[in-house]
Amino acid sequence: MAKQKLSIKAKAAKAKRDLAAAKTASRRRKKAENQRKRRAAKKAGKNIKGKDYDHKDRKFKSVKKNRGNDGKGTKRESKARY
Repeated sequence: MAKQKLSIKAKAAKAKRDLAAAKTASRRRKKAENQRKRRAAKKAGKNIKGKDYDHKDRKFKSVKKNRGNDGKGTKRESKARY
């Protein structure tokens, strides 16, 4: 995917928004859970290279399937419809 073409002002604003989103309580819990799951899976000898942990289905999936909502797109995954 191509990099976004943003002005310096817009890039700074986006970095601030992204950091605020990454520091929310739910995002931090998901990140901590993901780290625990990855460490446990590696310790168990599972090959999880190129996979993400899906918090909804509670298993490792390919990045494409996990971030694309299993082919349904990300618009249907907003909080209002989730």
